[in-house]
Amino acid sequence: MRKATILFNPNSGRGSRRRDRELDIAIGIIQSAGIHTELTVCRSSHEATIHARYAVAGGSDTVFACGGDGTIHDVIQELAGTSVALAILPFGTANALAHDLGLPGRPSQAARAAVDGTIRRIPLGRVEYEGLDGKAAARYFTVAAGIGVDAHLFYKLNSDLKNRGGMAAYYWKAWQLWATYRMRRFEVDYSNGNGHRQQALLTELLAVRIRFFGNILRELVPGASLDCPALRAVMCRTESRCAFLQYVCASLLGWRERNIDGIDLVSCSEIVCRLPPSLRADARHHNHVYIEADGELLGRLPARMTVQPDALSLVVPAVKT
Repeated sequence: MRKATILFNPNSGRGSRRRDRELDIAIGIIQSAGIHTELTVCRSSHEATIHARYAVAGGSDTVFACGGDGTIHDVIQELAGTSVALAILPFGTANALAHDLGLPGRPSQAARAAVDGTIRRIPLGRVEYEGLDGKAAARYFTVAAGIGVDAHLFYKLNSDLKNRGGMAAYYWKAWQLWATYRMRRFEVDYSNGNGHRQQALLTELLAVRIRFFGNILRELVPGASLDCPALRAVMCRTESRCAFLQYVCASLLGWRERNIDGIDLVSCSEIVCRLPPSLRADARHHNHVYIEADGELLGRLPARMTVQPDALSLVVPAVKT
């Protein structure tokens, strides 16, 4: 690590005074290792993506994403397919990817772990979809991508709620919306690593790339991993809210055996999702099924998910011996 661009999202997390102090300490740790740094404040998703592009073009070998999973999501869109490494200073609310990597919770300590860390090359999830403007789009993701219930929640939730009230308020509002959401079914065609294709009619799909989410939600999908060459997906065929609750409770309790009627765990090399013909034909009622990735609302169906191999260089803590 010789030249690092530090992209800071001041809207991530809470507590601006402590956050600014942690950033100053973290930058000092990075610079004390002889690394040239350039700090840029990014106040929007678009700015984070644009400045990540500038960092690649400007010869930085590392980009520090200083924010939450949403900030990381914006940055990796420009780092994917390059040799420029992603390092993380966790300033967000959930910080799922940082938890999975075993990074310290304090950004200053995470800076020390990055300076002393190693590079790990990982695959990335990729989703192609229809944007909210009706145009075709594609995004990479590191944590998870969801279609159906959870994405609808992101569509409805106030983006400022998490920052103002923290995760407790966010979860409470999500619970209220989830309890009243009218589930819409969508068609799925998926392929395993052997090329065998299957079809299903789902109410929810969640493709997960990490093992450990941290906080109260730990191992959501057994077998999921940043190094996994396939998508590990939860496929929900049921409209039963009790089945959803059973699955979440099993995750909270750490049960690896989750034989819940109407919910399947599958490994896929490709997942194609579309509205059923009845909803496609009835465009007047706006029967959209939404898509999210890494906690960011992206767009709606149709969509296609795959894994891009050897896609991202990631700075991770050194293995202790």
